[in-house]
Amino acid sequence: MIDGVLPVTAGTAVAPDRVPRHIAIVMDGNGRWATQRRRPRAFGHRAGVKAVRKTIESCMRAGVEVLTLFAFSSENWSRPAGEVRHLLDLFLRSLRNEARELASNGVRLRFIGERERFSPELRASMAESESAILPSLRLTLNIAVNYGGRWDIVNAARELARAARAGLIDPEQIDQSSLEKYLSLNPLPEPDLFIRTGGDSRISNFLLWHLAYTELYFTPILWPDFDDAALNAALGEFARRERRFGKTSAQVQDAREGVDG
Repeated sequence: MIDGVLPVTAGTAVAPDRVPRHIAIVMDGNGRWATQRRRPRAFGHRAGVKAVRKTIESCMRAGVEVLTLFAFSSENWSRPAGEVRHLLDLFLRSLRNEARELASNGVRLRFIGERERFSPELRASMAESESAILPSLRLTLNIAVNYGGRWDIVNAARELARAARAGLIDPEQIDQSSLEKYLSLNPLPEPDLFIRTGGDSRISNFLLWHLAYTELYFTPILWPDFDDAALNAALGEFARRERRFGKTSAQVQDAREGVDG
């Protein structure tokens, strides 16, 4: 499934130092993609799995270090029961089919989200996939399942409160870094680039804490159609943006010239 590390696809002029370390994606549009073809929504979800494979390969070729995919939100339980069952069955089958090959190609799997609601069989498969031994690390792949950004922050606050009650931390010393240690993505870097497919311009309760300074990119392309060209368009847009983190453009330019010099 995954070949060797290659340059970004021809036609993209993104310098290696302008490639985001961490990309987070809301994979939206599977159902609409299937409806346009007069097929059941399950057909679209299966096509979405193929797009995941392609995106992993493309990110590895581009030199991305971390990829986080929003696979199943805490709000998705409200969908029709049949669709939820299919999504979870598809997730389990994909894990069994893909996890070993991903590991052999240097892709470390991590799952973020509340797992208690999943079946013991699915939880066991997730844990087994996370414990796989890699020949080398080329990409960390985070799969967000039964995940919500508000849940993540509340869960971290709860764990921090327990630590304070146990005397492990002084409440007066609590700061942002204290809370971040208990968030799902710790100790990985925050996303540099957020991509949402499907045409909607919202983040849908995804990584609320982590997206504070992330560059947001929205595309009308439905997820099953997201390919190398679509990713390269997002990478090109990211490379053109100036990330100031509260500074002025002049300060950013001075810092860049200082590094270059």
